[in-house]
Amino acid sequence: MKVAIGGPLKLAFRPWVEGLENVPAEGPAILASNHLSFSDSFFLPAVLDRKVTFIAKAEYFTTPGVKGRLTAAFFKGVGQLPVDRSGARGAGEAAIRSGIEVLERGELFGIYPEGTRSPDGRLYRGKPGGLARVALATGAPVIPVAMIDTEKIQPPGQVRPKLMRPGIRIGRPLDFTRYQGMEHDRFVLRAVTDEVMYEIMKLSGQEYVDIYATAMKRQLTEAAKAEKEAEKAAKAALARVEKEQAEKLRAAMEQPGRERTERRSGP
Repeated sequence: MKVAIGGPLKLAFRPWVEGLENVPAEGPAILASNHLSFSDSFFLPAVLDRKVTFIAKAEYFTTPGVKGRLTAAFFKGVGQLPVDRSGARGAGEAAIRSGIEVLERGELFGIYPEGTRSPDGRLYRGKPGGLARVALATGAPVIPVAMIDTEKIQPPGQVRPKLMRPGIRIGRPLDFTRYQGMEHDRFVLRAVTDEVMYEIMKLSGQEYVDIYATAMKRQLTEAAKAEKEAEKAAKAALARVEKEQAEKLRAAMEQPGRERTERRSGP
């Protein structure tokens, strides 16, 4: 990661960084970041001296074919951990197990509390399951991180990145050891998550939206589907009107011919 990707990334994009001194030189810590782009998981580790382990959806490791094998090899090579999002609790439980294992080794664990990329550049409500439970179970400090402008470099669906300079702001570590032993209290989990999201919001300057990003994506998908269906219905209605007008015009043009025929065949 550092040699094959980190160096070229820093050379090509020249990311600016604030708060590097807030990342401990050793020992476990959780890097909790906003999530704007697929490239977030590469820019942040590239500017740090230490290894950062993120979790990644299992589909990146199990896709068949040559492309799938190359993708799996790449993610394994940069230290990503596969998370199976199926099952009753899905990614939450898998993220917790993975995070605890990484932190118990004294390493840095990276996580996106929003659970998915922001659909519009705003900051969405954090999911309390993964981040807060890992923090309370391990006692590791939580370091808020703000990625700046990475969504402009590589928006969702865009393969070729745009050359521009992104930014990374790293906040001061947050200590939640006062809540240890309370990782099953949903009110404590929500309080911890909201505190982290507030710090990320201050660092990033993003507008905060108090709903989950997954819910917003679902709303956007449903709205796009409704718009497409409405457009389809409008086109069908227009086609019917045009057909009716064409039939009326044809009937009007045929009427004089019928009248002449009737006069010739009259008594």
